[in-house]
Amino acid sequence: MLHNRIAVLRAEKGWTQKEVADRLGVSRQTVISMEKNKYTPSLILAFELAVLFGKNVNEVFQYDTNKERND
Repeated sequence: MLHNRIAVLRAEKGWTQKEVADRLGVSRQTVISMEKNKYTPSLILAFELAVLFGKNVNEVFQYDTNKERND
């Protein structure tokens, strides 16, 4: 499962969800969904988020490899 730190990074900058959405050219609902881990962004959007926050993409997103799989 993919987790992110968007809400934390946004709060550190003092930005609203709308401000982040406007800077990225996406809807506020998209930002809300990403923060709740209900929407996985495209690779391009993930990198745009990292650049926006001045972070490496791995500092914004973490992939949990320990999740049980139903294989």
